[in-house]
Amino acid sequence: MTIDGLPPLREVIERFDLQAKKSLGQNFLLDLNLTSKIARSAGDLSSTTVIEVGPGPGGLTRALLMNGAARVVAIERDERCLEALAEVSAHYPGRLEVIPGDALKTDFAALAPGEKVKIVANLPYNIGTELLIRWLTVEDWPPFYASMTLMFQREVAQRIVAKPGSDAYGRLGVLAGWRTDARIVFDLPPQAFTPPPKVTSSVVQLLPREKPLAADVRMLGRITEAAFGQRRKMLRQSLKGIEGARLLETTGIDGTRRAETLDIQEFVALANAV
Repeated sequence: MTIDGLPPLREVIERFDLQAKKSLGQNFLLDLNLTSKIARSAGDLSSTTVIEVGPGPGGLTRALLMNGAARVVAIERDERCLEALAEVSAHYPGRLEVIPGDALKTDFAALAPGEKVKIVANLPYNIGTELLIRWLTVEDWPPFYASMTLMFQREVAQRIVAKPGSDAYGRLGVLAGWRTDARIVFDLPPQAFTPPPKVTSSVVQLLPREKPLAADVRMLGRITEAAFGQRRKMLRQSLKGIEGARLLETTGIDGTRRAETLDIQEFVALANAV
């Protein structure tokens, strides 16, 4: 017996031979109580299109639909999972669209044009950070999404919410802090997953700021990449390749400082000085 009338996920995995593939960064979350907790943390979904990346056998997908998501659009690269997801789709007629393909080649803004979507996903470990950076640096702002509720390894989650001066503070913390309010919602132990990863996972929620400080997205990306690429060096060294001396003089920022001591306003000032 399950809470949504569909077969237990362990049975689904066995029937369709869906052993998680390390090459695809897969760790399946099978406990429907935990997937429901993630779905609920994304807020009211009743009039919302939810975009999910890497649904796998459909644990979180089922939780999203069970918790009232009006529509779920799921991007799945692993063709082995499509049959299992088709069963979920049949159970929730007209509410689940599965798009076979690579999330890194997907135009997410085009999936639900004219709608504010919510992104909710247990992201594959090997592409999670790259996807987040893409979503944080979209050209149009406010963005196509109303919120992002995403699962990462805890170490990555800590980098997303990190503040200046902390060891975890880096490019991710600057980009997330610049454009969103980000917080860790809760942690999940390794044993919640099949197979269990070696690390704790965390669910992070990011809410877009209506009016973040004005800056050129690409330039801010370049500045943070250069500054944190050599984070132990002084700024006058790490920014040398992008006219660092002039930028530091223009902004009045001390060139002997290191990247992790700068707050978001200072990074924005450097980007705008270019």
